[in-house]
Amino acid sequence: MKSYETIDFYKQEGTARLILKRPPVNVLTIQMMEEIVDALESIRKDNNLHALAISSEGKAFSAGVAVEDHMGEKAEPMLHLFHKMFHLLVELPCPTIAVVNGVALGGGFELAAFCDLVIATEKAKFGQPEINLALFPPVSAVIFPWLTGFNRTMELLLLGETIDARKAYEWGFVNRIVSEEDLEKNVGEILANLRSKSTVALRLTRKAVREAMASSFAGSIGKVEQIYFRELIQSDDAQEGLRSFLEKRSPVGKNS
Repeated sequence: MKSYETIDFYKQEGTARLILKRPPVNVLTIQMMEEIVDALESIRKDNNLHALAISSEGKAFSAGVAVEDHMGEKAEPMLHLFHKMFHLLVELPCPTIAVVNGVALGGGFELAAFCDLVIATEKAKFGQPEINLALFPPVSAVIFPWLTGFNRTMELLLLGETIDARKAYEWGFVNRIVSEEDLEKNVGEILANLRSKSTVALRLTRKAVREAMASSFAGSIGKVEQIYFRELIQSDDAQEGLRSFLEKRSPVGKNS
């Protein structure tokens, strides 16, 4: 398999593993997203795969997209690249599993939630803190109402608070909570279960369930992108929020 700098990716016994590997908290940079996209494209037409598991090394699943990549000329290509990951996840021929041990924030939460199954440890925490920088998460705005409903989506996106694994389970973001010690064992059992199934049946079951969501995602994300990039990211408050994060200070909003 091809080697990467910020991720590990390999296929084994009919399954694929993608491991986020950018310590300490797996912040998603443009380079990292390019590598994830390349890995996903390499299996997009592999009808022999039974599953893809996305996990991480270190103390976090992912703390989200690099703030510096939201600024200046990087912002628009970053956003398109980020969303390309999700378009590819829709197109994959096999079930996808997010394995979350530690925090999944911002784009990291979106990446985990977009998978078909989410396995989390008791240490996992989830949140969309973008509102604190005068931003919002476009993918979550599209898919979270499907997963948890309107009111809980608004609570997550408007308050910017972090929820623990138990609440994430209760709200429909997590399928199973396991101990950290049993995490790999449980993932292995799920992969073994999927390997025992017909790849045709897995692919078409996933395609059938995803069809309505996929058409909605494809139809909505472009419009949400325009709101995010054309109206929000260029606002004074958004630029101040981004600068304040990089400068490690509280933002001073102008409400403009």
